Amino acid sequence: MPVAGLDLAEEITALKRERNAIILAHNYQIREIQELADFVGDSLGLSYKAAEANADVIAFCGVHFMAETAKIVNPGKTVVLPDANAGCSLSDSCPAEKLAAHLAKHADRNYYVVAYINCSAGVKALADVICTSGNAVKIVQRVPADRNILFVPDANLGQWVMDQTGRPMDLWAGNCYVHVEFTRNSIERIKREHPGAPVVAHPECTTAVRLLADEVCSTEKMVSFCKSSPARAFIIVTESGMLHRLRREVPGREFIPGPTDKCACADCRYMKMNTLEKLHACLRDLAPEIIIPEATRARAEESVRRMLEWSR
Repeated sequence: MPVAGLDLAEEITALKRERNAIILAHNYQIREIQELADFVGDSLGLSYKAAEANADVIAFCGVHFMAETAKIVNPGKTVVLPDANAGCSLSDSCPAEKLAAHLAKHADRNYYVVAYINCSAGVKALADVICTSGNAVKIVQRVPADRNILFVPDANLGQWVMDQTGRPMDLWAGNCYVHVEFTRNSIERIKREHPGAPVVAHPECTTAVRLLADEVCSTEKMVSFCKSSPARAFIIVTESGMLHRLRREVPGREFIPGPTDKCACADCRYMKMNTLEKLHACLRDLAPEIIIPEATRARAEESVRRMLEWSR
């Protein structure tokens, strides 16, 4: 009921004040959480906000690796995640022990490991530098020219970065289960239904989908692209939560969700695990709390901080 929902939102706001907390939310979170958050953004923006946060508690509405990143860069804060089971198929595709074994097996390659931020703290601790979809091109361009690059875990993002930079890289065979559900057929179909609407796609999409796009970019860049474009309608090929932010920040335009072959839009089951009820509970109980062994956290911080420095 709307009244109950309003009461819950008010209780969350009161708890936030009581706990001296900040609520950070990814662009893929549900509308109700986005509207309560102190900051809504992509992984890069959220990393900066987490590092700069002076609150006692960071309530991170996203998935597990994002909350881990907040703890990595701001270890003195209590970091809580509404649902501890909010994981990520990309992160799961590259367990730290498998990456360590791969690096040991291919020691002769002398890899410089560029890890997409969608990975565990353990993988971040093995990486030389982290990147996001918003800064991946810039980060790869900064890698020493005499080093072989291993890009983990997203092969689609890695291939796009190679296309943009001309820099050869070895790619880990991971993907985002949401973004690979978009197909050439599904996007060609929506283009026919909305002729003239630019297609804006996330680089985690497959090459076949990216080739159909008018703009391939991070979720943050989607906002600025749509603001500056004269188009009145856009086809947005990423997780459905992004459409709410676009509608809030770019009013008066039409945002059409990119469909898959199975449904009219794409939802991430992990991102949608977080609810207002769970956010309320995690602020009330300060749990589930993110705990990272200090040795792992400290090594991971080096690669994350390098990303933040290279991105400025």
